Amino acid sequence: MAVVIRMTRRGAKKKPVYRIVAADSRRPRDGKFLEMLGTYDPLKSENNIKVDAEKVTSWIQKGAKPSQTVARLLKKVGVE
Repeated sequence: MAVVIRMTRRGAKKKPVYRIVAADSRRPRDGKFLEMLGTYDPLKSENNIKVDAEKVTSWIQKGAKPSQTVARLLKKVGVE
């Protein structure tokens, strides 16, 4: 099973809020996930990324690969 750290979409139409999750790569985008690692709100101008750094580093050490978008967000926050 390949684990990916990616985003799932939540929120209303034209008002997205994303969860950063660890999920099986074969699952659909908004399907079942293994663990929620944080949130991202693109409509906020400040403090729009909240991530549990310990959980993220733990999953990366176990072999999980972050998606390109999540990797960019984690770099902004200063995680891995």
